[in-house]
Amino acid sequence: QVQLVESGGGLVQPGGSLRLSCAASGRSVSRNNVGWHRQAPGKERELVASMPSGGSPNYEDSVKGRFTISTDNAKNTVYLQMNSLKPEDTAVYYCSMTVVVNIEGATFRHWGPGTQVTVSS
Repeated sequence: QVQLVESGGGLVQPGGSLRLSCAASGRSVSRNNVGWHRQAPGKERELVASMPSGGSPNYEDSVKGRFTISTDNAKNTVYLQMNSLKPEDTAVYYCSMTVVVNIEGATFRHWGPGTQVTVSS
């Protein structure tokens, strides 16, 4: 049973920084694809950053150079370091882990409950 729990959200001023954490259990963050998504009010959920298993990170264009995804395999945790935050970064941020569920390669994406990030002066 995969469980993901995010933490680290909060209120920050424009230009500030936050680090989100996602503690995983049930599967290894190093052996599965993990990512961070966000959903602002009235908008669809979007992928912000992803870390393929054994691959290089990918970022949505608006966060390139400001956000960094990383993993700590010993803690089985995924992080999202967010710098130079802007009001448009305000959203609920969700952690995800995509796992292979059968021999045919079908996958299932697990989600955490989310953490609110608000960027405002």
